Amino acid sequence: MKKVELKDVKPYQAPKHFNMTALRLHGKEESGSKKFWMGLSHFLPGGGAEFDSTPTEKVYFVLDGEVTIKTKKEEIVLRPWDSIYIGPDEGREIINRTNKPASMLVVINYPD
Repeated sequence: MKKVELKDVKPYQAPKHFNMTALRLHGKEESGSKKFWMGLSHFLPGGGAEFDSTPTEKVYFVLDGEVTIKTKKEEIVLRPWDSIYIGPDEGREIINRTNKPASMLVVINYPD
């Protein structure tokens, strides 16, 4: 068991993300998690992530604010306490279209 306090977490630069701050809460280095990592993303108004895909599974859980997840087929708006599963190699774009910041937990498995 390992407690992680927010005051000790360091931001990192998430590739293809803009106008946001990313914090890794759990992972191999942070807490010894071997199968997945968890981050906290804070998106400013207009912030987001470019359309991209990865070979890993993802779960997004919105804590505060609102974000829009765009795929090639649809747009889904996530509000507080909403979540979404994104499968391996499934492309997505993230955008905060509101005038308020949005905070989202991100859980991603490590590749095999």
